[in-house]
Amino acid sequence: MGFSEKQQEVLRKPALGHVATLGPKGEPHTSPVWIDWDGKYLKFSQTTTRQKLKNLERDHRISVSATDPDDPYMYVEVRGVVDRVEDDEGKRFIDEMAHKYLGTDYPGHSASEERVIVYVRPERFVGR
Repeated sequence: MGFSEKQQEVLRKPALGHVATLGPKGEPHTSPVWIDWDGKYLKFSQTTTRQKLKNLERDHRISVSATDPDDPYMYVEVRGVVDRVEDDEGKRFIDEMAHKYLGTDYPGHSASEERVIVYVRPERFVGR
């Protein structure tokens, strides 16, 4: 796929991912999220009530871009599809992401909030 180690490293850093989905009328919808790269999937946490999750249920295509926090001229974009969405049991994944980005457990836990993990299967990588 032509995905360099340097590009993969950006996804492992605490770089915000900018998720782009298509809204109900085909309009672009973007929002920042915490991301994780496991070498196969780009992952992010999401609440079940968010528009981007509804968009992805309707159309699995997605693009996520991130800028290297240490070099603003280095970026990577992952274009692909949602492979699967899994429950975030015990909200462990969002806590992992909070540790990566904040150094602590996720501060916004709510008993009524349902969280899932979105797994993006890359089809194309773009970047510098």
